[in-house]
Amino acid sequence: MMNPWRLRLLSQLDTLGTVRAVARAANLSPSSVSQQLAVLEAETRTQLLERTGRRVRLTSAGLILARRARALLDHMSSVEAELRGFGEEPAGLVRLGAFQSAIHTLAVPAVRGLARDHPQLDVELLQLEPHESMPALRVGDVDVIITTTDFGELPLGPDLDLVPLATDPIVLVVPPGHPASGRGAVDLAALADEAWAFDMPQSYMADLALRLCRRSGFEPRVVCRFSNYMMTLEHVEAGLSIALLPGLAVGRTRYDIAIGELAAPVTRNITAAIRRGTPPRAALRTVLDALRDRGGDGADCRWKTDYPQETDHRQETA
Repeated sequence: MMNPWRLRLLSQLDTLGTVRAVARAANLSPSSVSQQLAVLEAETRTQLLERTGRRVRLTSAGLILARRARALLDHMSSVEAELRGFGEEPAGLVRLGAFQSAIHTLAVPAVRGLARDHPQLDVELLQLEPHESMPALRVGDVDVIITTTDFGELPLGPDLDLVPLATDPIVLVVPPGHPASGRGAVDLAALADEAWAFDMPQSYMADLALRLCRRSGFEPRVVCRFSNYMMTLEHVEAGLSIALLPGLAVGRTRYDIAIGELAAPVTRNITAAIRRGTPPRAALRTVLDALRDRGGDGADCRWKTDYPQETDHRQETA
């Protein structure tokens, strides 16, 4: 009998590439992961791994099993939910990953309504930025994510199904009384000498802000980096920097700041994503519907309320 937990470790190895990375994701030591994968080999009576120097890689049989494992694990989750639900009432656990600015505006209000209307449904909410949530979805650590579809580092690909939720403008945030406040649409080139607050390196917003500044002909002078938008807004409010932030992050802010539009508008598409081929579960469908409803009710972004039957995975925005 194959152990589902060991199958998940094998699937993570296929996605993450190294035993050390799997160990970090599973909160285990590398030696424990290696030991469990060796047990899985014994259970299957098949060589799943081959060693090349100090690294391991999956054999052909290992690759096949790792990719079949995802469907097996999804099916097991579906069966567990059905046993708990008995009928069409959504039940069981759905793990939802969402980036920071979507948590307060989309995820938390949706989860609050689900807790009220569907007491047998449990939603586990995890903060995952776009560069983190996509790998987590693919290895099965989460069931659905709220992400963006406008960055090229991690293409969504044909293995995912997308549900459009909203469009979100990127806005300029400056201290009160700043010359750029109240001026209307702002050309970034006019801000080349400013002090900038950025997100952490390699994050979605840090990469986007850097790209926009360079496109406007200058290298930004970054004076601070925060992984939390509230800290960024406090820094801007204090008059120490300016920033580019998503509209979702500042739409209902309590900080004393000024928000301006860009002369060359930039928007990002906010999208829910699930693994393609995931067995239909009432719980998962209910969570997606709640996120779509919340997107349609949003007041601070230009929301999309249509729900197309098919989504073009090739669409790109700035």
